[in-house]
Amino acid sequence: MKDDLLLLLKKELQLIADADAVLSHSLRKCKEIGIKQDYTHDDLDRFEALTSRFARLSDILIQKTFRLIDEIDLESTGTVRDRINRAEKKGLIDSADIFVEIRMLRNDIAHEYLPEAIRDIYARVLELTPSLLDCVKRVTEYGERVLQKVG
Repeated sequence: MKDDLLLLLKKELQLIADADAVLSHSLRKCKEIGIKQDYTHDDLDRFEALTSRFARLSDILIQKTFRLIDEIDLESTGTVRDRINRAEKKGLIDSADIFVEIRMLRNDIAHEYLPEAIRDIYARVLELTPSLLDCVKRVTEYGERVLQKVG
């Protein structure tokens, strides 16, 4: 079973690398646009891509990758908060509180429809995306160390 988990880890590392690349691209485009009162349709399309990619990567990391790493490390999965706290202890993230905020923002992205609130979401995504991207780097380094130990 451990071999299956390690194979899955390799796949997860590739998945987060791909998600990181497209999120980084969207972040660059949206930083150029910035936060403003009115957006063009092209601006909205770019921010929609950014928020969608942000939500997707946060889901992959929190719901799949952190859980997988816990399983490899023989730890029970527990709640989302438990996974986030263990990720902080392992050095995969700087702050559990920031990742709780990322998780809450992901939920806001999925359920918010008011134009005024959307601008706030855009600003928060611009602010929190660097923490998400930093996590990808840390998870990749952690995963590569795990794979080297058994390889």
